[in-house]
Amino acid sequence: MAVAQLKNLQRRLLLLSDEAEQGLTRACGHELWKTVGPDAIDGLEDPARRAEANYWYGQWNVVRELQEAIG
Repeated sequence: MAVAQLKNLQRRLLLLSDEAEQGLTRACGHELWKTVGPDAIDGLEDPARRAEANYWYGQWNVVRELQEAIG
């Protein structure tokens, strides 16, 4: 992969990570998920908000794994 392509991929992954973090914070109603992790999501009483938070947490994890893999 060319250097320019790698930098573009890293930039896109950063944008996706930011979007997932915002979605998680919006779904949870707070930023506790950053320190508590999935327990903050499991504690949500509204099933729709919990489902949305789980979706965003999954997206966030995938992005983090990709970022670690490419350095």
